Amino acid sequence: MMIPEGSLRTASVWAPYVMLSALSGLLMLGGEPVVAALRYERVAVNVGEWWRLFSGNLVHLGWWHWLFNVLSFVLLVLLCPERLRPGEWLMRILVIGTGVCFGLHMFTPNLENYVGLSGLAYGLLVFGFIRQVLVGDRFAVACLGFVAARIVWEMVIGAPKSEETLIGGSVVAESHLYGVVAAVIYGLATGAFRRPARPVTA
Repeated sequence: MMIPEGSLRTASVWAPYVMLSALSGLLMLGGEPVVAALRYERVAVNVGEWWRLFSGNLVHLGWWHWLFNVLSFVLLVLLCPERLRPGEWLMRILVIGTGVCFGLHMFTPNLENYVGLSGLAYGLLVFGFIRQVLVGDRFAVACLGFVAARIVWEMVIGAPKSEETLIGGSVVAESHLYGVVAAVIYGLATGAFRRPARPVTA
């Protein structure tokens, strides 16, 4: 089963994630000054630099960190292809992305700074999987279970040291949780999780 409007042959399915990945890649070229200006920083947000609640998603620790996040978008499109109007796509990205850093700011008080798209990617994946479940995709149920198990594992056991060494910093598992929570809240608030009237088989 597949969400009716999704097709891997449709450019608009890929375009938003290509643009988001390209933007974050371009920001990487700006080096540390750009990262310092855009990353989520608790102290800076407290003094009014609210843009960091979203812009922190767009900068990374390094190129390996960026690549891992881009690959998560590739996985997202392959598993949950969806065609959206630009305004819908932008709103989804803004709400879930901001939800990640807002959650960190409110509920993870010991965290001083954060960068990366992984929290947003987790939220978008779960958003897509839930919509797939509603049209009867059993594989999506297994995917949701895997994502939940991975988040619990990261929060209880921690991410593999090899992964943290490669990306050049600690994996903030809470960001993945808050991305999922933000996606679920957004989906419920907008009615995106209503069961489609006419499921279409791929």
